[in-house]
Amino acid sequence: MSGRARREEAVDVVWSGDWVAERLGVALEGDGELHELLGLALRRNPKRAHLLVSNVLGKHVPQRPSVVYGAGYGLGERVRALLGPEEARRAVVLGYAETATGLGHAVADGLRDAPYLHSTRRPVAGVAQAGGFEEAHSHATSHLLLPEAPELLAGGAEASTLVLVDDEFSTGNTVLNTIRALHETHPRERYVIVALVDMRSAGDRDRLTAFAAEIGARVDLVTRSSGTVTLPEGVLERGQALVADQEAEQAGRADEAVAGVAPAPAPVTRVALDWPAEVPDGGRHGFTPAHRAALEAALPGMAERIAGALDSDVRRVLVLGFEELMYAPLRLGAALEAAMGSGAGIRYSTTTRSPVLAVDDPGYAIRTRLVFPAHDDPADGPGDRYAYNVAGAGFDAVVAVVDSTADTPELHAPDGLLARLAAHTGQVLLAVVPSYAPTPLQEPAVLPEPLRGPDFSSYAPEDVGWLLQDLSDTELEAPTEEREEAIQSGGAHYAESLPVEYQPSAEYQALFAAALDASAARIARAVGTVTETVLAERGPRPVLVSLARAGTPVGVLMRHWARHRHGLDLPHYALSIVRGRGIDATALRWLAAHHDPADVVFVDGWTGKGAITRELAAAIEEFEASGGSGGSAGPAGFDPEIAVLADPGGCVRTYGTREDFLIPSACLNSTVSGLISRTVLRADLVGPDDFHGAKFYRELAEADVSGDFLAAVTARFDEVADQVDAETKELLAADRAPTWEGWAAVERISEEYGIHDVNLVKPGVGETTRVLLRRVPWKILAKRGAGTDLTHIRLLAEQRGVPVEEVDDLPYSCVGLIHPRFTRGATGADGKAVQGA
Repeated sequence: MSGRARREEAVDVVWSGDWVAERLGVALEGDGELHELLGLALRRNPKRAHLLVSNVLGKHVPQRPSVVYGAGYGLGERVRALLGPEEARRAVVLGYAETATGLGHAVADGLRDAPYLHSTRRPVAGVAQAGGFEEAHSHATSHLLLPEAPELLAGGAEASTLVLVDDEFSTGNTVLNTIRALHETHPRERYVIVALVDMRSAGDRDRLTAFAAEIGARVDLVTRSSGTVTLPEGVLERGQALVADQEAEQAGRADEAVAGVAPAPAPVTRVALDWPAEVPDGGRHGFTPAHRAALEAALPGMAERIAGALDSDVRRVLVLGFEELMYAPLRLGAALEAAMGSGAGIRYSTTTRSPVLAVDDPGYAIRTRLVFPAHDDPADGPGDRYAYNVAGAGFDAVVAVVDSTADTPELHAPDGLLARLAAHTGQVLLAVVPSYAPTPLQEPAVLPEPLRGPDFSSYAPEDVGWLLQDLSDTELEAPTEEREEAIQSGGAHYAESLPVEYQPSAEYQALFAAALDASAARIARAVGTVTETVLAERGPRPVLVSLARAGTPVGVLMRHWARHRHGLDLPHYALSIVRGRGIDATALRWLAAHHDPADVVFVDGWTGKGAITRELAAAIEEFEASGGSGGSAGPAGFDPEIAVLADPGGCVRTYGTREDFLIPSACLNSTVSGLISRTVLRADLVGPDDFHGAKFYRELAEADVSGDFLAAVTARFDEVADQVDAETKELLAADRAPTWEGWAAVERISEEYGIHDVNLVKPGVGETTRVLLRRVPWKILAKRGAGTDLTHIRLLAEQRGVPVEEVDDLPYSCVGLIHPRFTRGATGADGKAVQGA
């Protein structure tokens, strides 16, 4: 047939959206293929009356399986071309239940080597939930993510691209909600959204652009066709009224038809597929390239067994899948299509949860509807299920494909699916795919034991147990400029490497000694006050858990105070918390296994703007929501409140002081913290049952002043005891509610200086010191009139060529600004920061 003849023939074809368009004024506009891909129907749904019905998805409209599979596979090939072969091999594909489970799987096939996972509405015993999200316009909202291998969704700097597949991209809400939920716990650099059709409005398109900028990731979109749906005012109410009228009219016709004589139902024959035992029935728990290879080898044989069970005169066959089980019947249908030749009319579709109005009109997408009870013991209870465009379609045979979970008495009941099918075809075959049973959850791994000095750290073994793993033999250091460039560009997280340890000059060491001598009594007072407050409110024997590493010297000093004043030998541990990644869950499980979580008091050195305070609260909330220690008794019971030596930001209610003063332990790095590095969290080094890592710098023992710092402060305990008692009594009676004054100041400074990123504003003496020691500083803001607390700040700034700007109205003694637009050119060869903006 010539191209002109084909076009003339297409003009005479009624579009399967005309019926809805004429009655409700719904308009579907887009590229030339859009009307071929989509029709329109109506459904009883309080959120969206119309339904876009795909002609190539294989859900509501029977279609050649090769066409359905080819639609998804072709999109996958386009994603592969976008990413390149290497990144495509590392990508993970996520499809949406129930409609896009088969489409997503075909997209993964088009990428060739990508593993696949789809969301599900079927909870599975023994499989932990790795995530979930809501679908705002759906009739059944809850999606679960149940990968057998949790690392499938892992994020981080080495994380692969996540490819999200849905049948249509209408508003983008569902996909963006998914990305937001996963990005908070498993951030990655790139996402690709795939859909058959893009039907977003201009506003929705702008929202995607803004969203990508908000999360700092690249988000690409790959679709087959695009267009818009125009909905006139009041269409939802008019659509619901139209559905009600049609259903009432159809109910009357059904009553009249009861008196007729029903034809004898077709026989139902079970066909043995010999499905490969090692191949999952789909992507509910993950589907790997190895699974794909095994299935490809087995498909021809399974198709031959189905063909052999069909009657000899059968030519027009429907392969009918079951709700989320779309991929297995699709591939069986395509293999059957190949086995029976081009003359056979093989079609494919699936049953569904979605209630849609059927209207027997050529201009309506859903011509007929079969209704039957659910037959897989669904979590949300019994209810109706549907098969569309099957009755009256003239199929000689129907091959119903279900998983073994759904092969129940309800399936075979007089009003069940098989009986409904048998009334409309000459032969029914039942093919059962074994439901994949994930490997039973193993007993939790034996938790590691804390590390202690002198094998790990220069602290006495009884002073602190480090809930960390020793990475001393691993090369983790990188030059400051390289780390800053990688962190700010999104190429790495700060916890994946370590800065080169700052080696203080003799002048700086002398400054530290002088600062310690001048401030030891002040620190002793703050240590005593915060310890007495903890004992009064969280006693009688709290378990101190410091946030490594800045909190560790404070935790050790609090332990010494409790022993000196009260004869208490308080347990003390140090664990890791990482901004943007959360707390070490393995360390929390260890604590829950060895202590009452209600006794745990988290300890840190000081607050800046409160980022770690918020991070700790969110991390503990997530840990508790996940069941805490993993037992059946529910949440573990950790209290996220944090105790600090100094709270200049007004972020906590348990503190020694709210003054922003020099705590000499902030002046140095490992040499005042037991020779331990900051903590490391990197996927290739830290497994799911490992503690976060850190290094023990044994080689710096000669420069270690950790013991000197402890001795200088504890020597002042007796002389400050009366002041501590008075201050503690006053604090316990005072309103200590957090004011978050510091956070407000940081936001103001971020905007005033054109930084627009609060993470690059580091308030307080301690945080400013860290900027100068570990990051690429831009400038230092010093409170006008600040005295000796800033002497070491000025010295460090001079050494690095960083300007110090005197300012008024600063709630902190100083604020360090990290270079806001960092490139390698932002520092010279000597490592000094540029002077201007």
